[in-house]
Formats: sequence, structure tokens, C-alpha cells
Amino acid sequence: MLIDTHAHLNAAQFDEDRQEVIERAQASGISRIINVGFNRETIPSSIALAEQYDFIYSTVGWHPTDAKDMTPEDLDWIESLCGHEKVVAIGEIGLDYYWDTSPKDVQDRVFRQQIRLARKVGLPIVIHNRDAHHDVVQTLREEKAAEVGGVMHCYSGSWETAKMCLDMNFYISFGGPVTFKNAKQPKEVLEKVPLDRLLIETDAPYLAPHPYRGKRNESSYVRLVAETAAEIKGISLEQLGKITTANAVRLFGLT
Repeated sequence: MLIDTHAHLNAAQFDEDRQEVIERAQASGISRIINVGFNRETIPSSIALAEQYDFIYSTVGWHPTDAKDMTPEDLDWIESLCGHEKVVAIGEIGLDYYWDTSPKDVQDRVFRQQIRLARKVGLPIVIHNRDAHHDVVQTLREEKAAEVGGVMHCYSGSWETAKMCLDMNFYISFGGPVTFKNAKQPKEVLEKVPLDRLLIETDAPYLAPHPYRGKRNESSYVRLVAETAAEIKGISLEQLGKITTANAVRLFGLT
């Protein structure tokens, strides 16, 4: 059994066949899915999906590319949702220096506010980090994020940065890009990440693994990520599944 620890099955790309996508995931041995809500539009639909399916859980948070739109009332709203029985983390939150949609200082403020909220409510955090490795690590340190820990979602950084995150109580998660033939650094980092801190994900509908690269991703494809990870680690797919499932259950407090 496998757990897709990061998906967006409430996205519009699934509006025509969402039920079939979810059924394919179950048929592929996906036991649970963590669905991510990240702004005013996606948080309600993510929670609704989690309420509809007992094996789907939700996160709530504010994405850095939307940081300029977050109000104090939105932060209060996120806090009010943290007590929901299907909400298991705050995220995805972080910094994104690739897309120029929110000023860096605004991203920084919103990121810090949500780390402090996570510490207040005792939930782990899901980190989005694009081209901001140094600043993400520094902010996590300054805001004492190690108190709650979390996951570095779809990790793309160096082993040196991964080590710093591991030291702060974070898990390292890999998605479709690790299956790409030219993905030298992700494969090297995955090889070094301790098994008890390893997670797998899809980020569906984005970042589909080989041989579906460039097409719509879906949760059933997490098996392809698992197969690549098992090969890199030199263990069986069954072992990889047991270990990463146990890791996700531990991190997110799943039942």
C-alpha cells in the first residue's frame, strides 16, 4: 500500500473524471491521499473532498505565489479550520522566487505567520520551495519550525540543503521529476535520504512521472515514483511502500 502525500485532486483538471481518477488510485494500491488546499478557492474544495472520501485528508495554507492576497481574516480562517478532523497539516506554504506574482517581503511575512500558526496549533507544515533554498532554510530556523516539523514537498534542492531540513525534523518528499532520465541531483539526494524520513507524492495534476511526462498527473502514478525510489534504495517495492506509508502516518497523524 502507498500514500500519495501531496495531490490537488480538487483542481479543475479533474472536473470531468474525478471519481474515476480516485477509483484508479485505490485500484493501484493507494491507501490514502493528502490533498492540498492553498488559497481562498482551493481550501474549501479540498476539505469537501476529504469529507466525501474517508481515505482522503486535507491540508490548509496559503501558497507563496498568492501571498499578496492573504488578509488577516484569511489567517484567522485557516486557524479556525485546523481543528477539523480531516485537516492534517498547514500548507503548502513557503517561498517561490520563480514566479514573480508576490513580492519577496510579502511572501516572507505570510510564510512566517503560518509557521507561527502551525506551532500554535501543533500541526506539521508542507513546504513549497522554488529557487529559494537559502531563505526557506533560514526562515524555518528563525521561526523554530523544528518544533512541529513537516515535509519538503517535491524536493529539488541539494543534499546539503536536505541535511539542514532533516536536522530540523523535516521529511523529504519526491515526486514525478525523480523518475526523469536527466534527474541526476534528485536521484542522488534520494539515495542519501534516510529511509525513515522519505516520502513520495504526485503533486497531481502537475509533474507527471515518466512515461507520462507532460501529461496530466494523477494519484495512481505515485506507484511509478515508488518503483524508482525502491530501485535507487535497493529495496523491494513492498518494503518501500511499507516504510513510506509508516512515515506518512507518523508525520500526519493518520488513522
